[in-house]
Amino acid sequence: MRWPAAFLLLRLAITCIILHGFDVSVSEFQPAVGCPESCFCSEMVNGGLVVSCSNMHLITVPRGFPNTTQHLYLDNNLLVTVPSDSFIGLTMLCGLDLSHNRLTHLEPGAFRGLADSLISLDLSSNQLETLDPEGLGDIRAHTNLSHNPWQCDCRLQLAMPQLLLDPSSLAEVVCNSSEPEELRAQGLPFILVATDVDFCGAYRKTTDVVMLITMFVWFTMVISYLVCYVKHNQEEASRHLEYLKSLPKIQGR
Repeated sequence: MRWPAAFLLLRLAITCIILHGFDVSVSEFQPAVGCPESCFCSEMVNGGLVVSCSNMHLITVPRGFPNTTQHLYLDNNLLVTVPSDSFIGLTMLCGLDLSHNRLTHLEPGAFRGLADSLISLDLSSNQLETLDPEGLGDIRAHTNLSHNPWQCDCRLQLAMPQLLLDPSSLAEVVCNSSEPEELRAQGLPFILVATDVDFCGAYRKTTDVVMLITMFVWFTMVISYLVCYVKHNQEEASRHLEYLKSLPKIQGR
């Protein structure tokens, strides 16, 4: 059976399109020049790079990301911290995914240099208990902070006003525990609980008691010193007086 020429041409055109699309999809996942080891880089239409380091069992943040990186995926690894200046020089980075790691803290300056470019930061599903203003720095990105074991205490309450994050991000800080425990803030968003509860109240009371004790001890030491000083002077005066009384006898002899 003979196929019409038009049909054969149409079939050939469709086959070429499919093969061309396959070639493009394969080329997008080829490592770009300068791509860090254990990562895959693909170029975007605007010339920026998408760098994927997901599921690579990384225990440290890789170095040497291309300056044109716009989206960086470091999710599903074994990271426990983000060192200082980990992303320095990435002035085009607008999306950073650090979710599903084992992050317990962020070193001061961890996101230094990203304040002007970063739009989205994902820190969900880690082991963060508090927010460190020095670690987050001056970034204003929308940040996913969900699914972390947040400890709602005075330290977190003092840190909140110092953060420049998108305000909606802070709504995802849900208390896993509270200090003191009797506040019973577990399972509640911190920003709601903090409007009615002063987490630093107990701390201030403890500080006041310590200050009073310190002042009492200091006052007692001063009084003791003055008493000893006066007593010592009285003894010296008595000895001097006895010496003066003995002077005429010595002159007479």
